[in-house]
Amino acid sequence: MASHLATRTSNPRTILPVVLLAAFTFALFQSVLNPVLPALQEDLQTTPTLVTWTMTAFLLSASVATPVLGRLGDRYGKDRLLVASLLTLAAGSVISAVAPGIGLMIAGRVIQGVGGGILPLAFGIIRDEIPAAKVPTAIGTASALTAVGGGAGIVLSGPLTELLGIRSLFWIPAALALATAAAAFAAVPPSPSRNPSPISWSATALLAIWLVALLVPLTQATGWGWTSAAVLVPLTAAVLLAYIWVGVESRSDRPLIDMKMMRTTAVWTTHVVSLLFGVGLFTVMTFLPVYLQTPPGSGYGFGSTATQAGLLLLPLTVTMFLAGLVAARLDHRFGARAVLIAASGLNVAAITMLVFGHGSRVLVLFSLALLGLAVGTGFATMSNVIVAAVRPDQTGVANGITANVRTVGGSLGVAVMTAILGAHSSADGPPAEAGYTYSFALLAFVGVAAVAVAALIPVTRPFPRTDRNRR
Repeated sequence: MASHLATRTSNPRTILPVVLLAAFTFALFQSVLNPVLPALQEDLQTTPTLVTWTMTAFLLSASVATPVLGRLGDRYGKDRLLVASLLTLAAGSVISAVAPGIGLMIAGRVIQGVGGGILPLAFGIIRDEIPAAKVPTAIGTASALTAVGGGAGIVLSGPLTELLGIRSLFWIPAALALATAAAAFAAVPPSPSRNPSPISWSATALLAIWLVALLVPLTQATGWGWTSAAVLVPLTAAVLLAYIWVGVESRSDRPLIDMKMMRTTAVWTTHVVSLLFGVGLFTVMTFLPVYLQTPPGSGYGFGSTATQAGLLLLPLTVTMFLAGLVAARLDHRFGARAVLIAASGLNVAAITMLVFGHGSRVLVLFSLALLGLAVGTGFATMSNVIVAAVRPDQTGVANGITANVRTVGGSLGVAVMTAILGAHSSADGPPAEAGYTYSFALLAFVGVAAVAVAALIPVTRPFPRTDRNRR
């Protein structure tokens, strides 16, 4: 193996496709179960509450692993950690594929979530290995593919379940992850930039504990009750532990996450915008398929099948990808701040259209196309702002946090919309249409907040060259 590592050289033409495929693969895992949870519940003979833990477990694991593996990649080599993350993703998928019951299924999903480190590692490898002039476009493409992978998971889950059975949703991604791991091992050379400081495992443990204390009650609040001790106690603990964690990291000479970096205006504003985008995107992707499948006899909905609902989300997936491809050119011409403000404005327009036009199939499709443009442009621009604002050895962890706060935003949005729909539901039927209207309106207000924060992002300097990028 050592001799093989020594012979690997940097070839952007082979590295970039592999890194892009890795980002797409993880994003596919993230969303592929969303539309088919009822079918998975039936397959496992479990309860609705327990089957949702297949999503919660993945979310928790990815939220903890993403910044940690980004930091480990900065220290030990992004190439090694990328291969390890892909292999872990495949292993967890195989465990879930053969799971006879909900317990082993959840364990497999926890292991899959560790693959969340793929995203920050991918961005770091792009910065290390791709010629500097091409880095913004490459990052934009990678960001677009992470969004497209999430959309593809929703689109493909219904047809795959109908044709090959629900376990195919684990076997096929496992094969894809293994193939990508092999390609990454062959194509990605050792990382040229390293952060030599050791990892603070006490800070890592604190981070894991407060993230779990935050996300578990958010994802379970509707069932447990927002005012119950089971929700309020861990949320309070999460705030206190996060405060302690920040203090520990600020005083540490080997922090897991550099608080000085986090206080940089370009970094913290981008992270806030990422969180607010996450609220809108993940909430729409979670609940719109449910809305589309609601029988028209309920007073709304289109009575779509799971497959049809996934296909109706195609405009979102396609425009996300196309927008990511052109985002770098827009950034170069108009500046990242202007582009991110415009993307945030498009996000508001798209969700506002859902508020007033969700009864029209044409308007829903058009709003999803607009949302895809907003998200594809926004994600790509945010990633480029972060990469330009931090040192090469901080790229992995900084982009890991960007992905992480987006996930936290999605969890918060889903929890709040679940509560709103629950308040407008009867015991024996779907939620009233007003629940969706009020929820989409709230998401539009969140989008307005994203516009305001995007306006605070400073004008960024041109992307800095590293020694490896001077080609």
